[in-house]
Amino acid sequence: MVTRLVLAVAKRPPFRRSLVRYKNALALLGVLLLLPLSLYLLKPAAVPDLAHGNVAGIRALTRSWAKGDMIVLVRHVERCDRSSATCLGPADGITDRAREVAVSIGAQFEQLGLERTDLYNSPLTRTAQTAGYMFSKVSSGDDWLYNCKNSMLHDVLAHKVAGRNLVLVTHSECMDQLEQELKLSTPTLGYGASLFVSTDTLNGAPKMLGMIEASDWRSVNLKP
Repeated sequence: MVTRLVLAVAKRPPFRRSLVRYKNALALLGVLLLLPLSLYLLKPAAVPDLAHGNVAGIRALTRSWAKGDMIVLVRHVERCDRSSATCLGPADGITDRAREVAVSIGAQFEQLGLERTDLYNSPLTRTAQTAGYMFSKVSSGDDWLYNCKNSMLHDVLAHKVAGRNLVLVTHSECMDQLEQELKLSTPTLGYGASLFVSTDTLNGAPKMLGMIEASDWRSVNLKP
């Protein structure tokens, strides 16, 4: 007769199996919750909107402007070659209806005061026309305001004179480039939009104050 020895396999109690599954579920839930939070924290901050009642933002803008510590990038107004509207002149320029938009934006800057302001525009027809109708003045054309990849912030600061505001009529891609270099994010700004950057900081480092779309100036009060 052969005696067989059978060893009983100890089974994990049901409550322990449930506890393990519960812990695994909690761990998975934690990962799922942390992932969007991590993506949110890593996402670049958005550029503030200075229109629609942003009183604090406008006060910071006018204060920095009065000190000559403001840098402004303005996108050219509506380009003709991407519109069915009537051209003002050459096809690579702006539309006829955009002329009044440029004039109205320029009036806002005149209200701020242009006595201590340096004005530049890119050499392209649409930016030259925009600058002309905004300020009745056109620069000889600065290529760095068009060929701006990876160098926009450096070139902007190189042209900023202490105690004088700097207004640059440029292109959406150059405005996007500046935002990237300042680690900021915003949807592509519309025709005639303005970005306001202040150097009125403790170390003089540029600080983004915000943006104003061309159609939103009507909601902005520049008066003290």
